[in-house]
Amino acid sequence: MQPLQELTQAEAAGLDGLLFDLDDTLLDHGKLTEVAYASLFRLRESGLRLLAVTGRPAGWGEVIARQWPVDAAVTENGAVTLYASDGLVRRHDSVPEDERRRRRIRLAEAVAKINEAHPELRAADDVGARHSDFAYDIGEHQRVAPEVVRAVCALAHEHGARTHTSSVHLHLTFDGDDKASGVVRTVRLLWGTDPTLIRFRYAFIGDSENDAACFAAFRTTIGVENLSGRPTVGPRFVTRAARGRGFAEAAAHLVALRSG
Repeated sequence: MQPLQELTQAEAAGLDGLLFDLDDTLLDHGKLTEVAYASLFRLRESGLRLLAVTGRPAGWGEVIARQWPVDAAVTENGAVTLYASDGLVRRHDSVPEDERRRRRIRLAEAVAKINEAHPELRAADDVGARHSDFAYDIGEHQRVAPEVVRAVCALAHEHGARTHTSSVHLHLTFDGDDKASGVVRTVRLLWGTDPTLIRFRYAFIGDSENDAACFAAFRTTIGVENLSGRPTVGPRFVTRAARGRGFAEAAAHLVALRSG
């Protein structure tokens, strides 16, 4: 990884948008700070489209799309997108509702089996706002040992579920999406951009293992200083500061390069 200052003016000027993770990237331990939130407005003023890309639920995405200076929120690790159009917040789920109901039933069965094997686990406190997945709290309000997380992932896989691990949650789903595929689908839906161009015209900033798909898919990738876990592909650049201040550092650098 290179220091953020190695990101060039030419690369920054060629961007159409910035994709950003929420927990431990924009947010500080779940809290939105003034410096991080203000950075979104400066980025928007620089001409960048903004898309939140998160493991958080669709219910969060509805609020973000309605109130924040963003173009869309890609939620539940790529499965569900929320965006504003004609004064309304619209939801896009690529899975038909009948199939979605079947997957919810399978997911509930898998979760029941995992709960039997690991009664010490707690559901994330946002599961009621989820549409496509289930999340366990592994680092938000309690700390779950890595070996337990690995065992739960293995058990979920035995039941045919996929897993995503972030700095705060372990997600179970029967969807095939990840953050990168969700972004590509969203950008094509909203602006009709060719998938190859998306990889070069959108930057991504994140912090954890479930950001690996985006670190791999996009050319301009940034990690905040608190980058955690073992993503299979890491970011090209890294900030000096952590979490929201790291996001603000990256935003300020991008804005300065684009205005120069």
